[in-house]
Amino acid sequence: MDVDNHRGGPLAKPFLFCSYFFGRQTLSYSVASFFSGIGGLDLGLERAGFQVVFQCEVKPFCCDILMQHWPDLPLKRDIRTLDETDIPEADIWAAGFPCQDLSLARMGPRSGLRGAQSGLFHDFMRLVRGRRPRAIILENVHGLLSSHGGRDFTVVLQALDELGYGVAWRVLNSKDFGVPQQRRRVYIIAMHRDARSAGEVLLEPKCGDWHSKKSRSNGTKSASIFQTILGDTVKGPLVKSVAHCIYAESARHTGTDWSRNYVWYPDGRVRRFTPNEVERVQGFPEDWTKPNIIGEKQIDRIDSLRYHAVGNAVTPPVAEWVGKRLIQILHRQDIDLLHQPSQARA
Repeated sequence: MDVDNHRGGPLAKPFLFCSYFFGRQTLSYSVASFFSGIGGLDLGLERAGFQVVFQCEVKPFCCDILMQHWPDLPLKRDIRTLDETDIPEADIWAAGFPCQDLSLARMGPRSGLRGAQSGLFHDFMRLVRGRRPRAIILENVHGLLSSHGGRDFTVVLQALDELGYGVAWRVLNSKDFGVPQQRRRVYIIAMHRDARSAGEVLLEPKCGDWHSKKSRSNGTKSASIFQTILGDTVKGPLVKSVAHCIYAESARHTGTDWSRNYVWYPDGRVRRFTPNEVERVQGFPEDWTKPNIIGEKQIDRIDSLRYHAVGNAVTPPVAEWVGKRLIQILHRQDIDLLHQPSQARA
């Protein structure tokens, strides 16, 4: 398999040089990935033009998938024992840190950043403190904004501010990026000593039309985005045009685990999405989470592992959009710096 083509294109070179090629200046940038999962954030950033040079992930199945698609990268297994000297030089650090203790879908009270999973954010910041990368991309459930009345989000902002990072954040929905899924996630961009550029990555300058007509009190409500149906109404299969948020689940039907997302037929048959269909709804290439080699212990649970991993993943097209805007900002900054007098750069 051609790994580069499978991921959507050839890799860029790391930001180790600045050269001229046919009169055009070439700048490239590298990424260190943390809480990498199955590489959704990494894949999107690669498509945007970055090169991933490092990954860190603890779950064995996710590690297998990462090594399948990035066989030559250094991969560390536990951020709690990771030393900053183990991380290669990288312009950008990207982290979709665990959401389990922050998610609104969690039953009962949320532990927030004090939880065993989401609290690993503090281990990430320990590494940031020692290396101070040029920019940071963070991704998490939008429940981060309200966890403990907003106090957990304040902790994130203060941790970045104390290390000199200017910060911007925005909730992005996968359905707005060509992906048929309602999936809201908060993206945080932190640029070292540069709040303006962080805002330019996520916040678009264009304003909407403020002269829209007022709705009538007894007017007809707009149809839900989940009411539009696609498929063959005679033979099937039929699906909603936009899926509800894909989340981590098992391959076993427990009565509610896949009750919102399903495929049905006019004759009354109903089935869940297949692993490949879930991958497509998340914006991954088909078979992204299908292992090339399946061990005997994994055969009976491979579908569960795939469902769970995709449900926890970052949507690659959203990460690609963020990455393209970030790379434009970095490129502009470096071109401006190169055109400054040598005394100013010193």
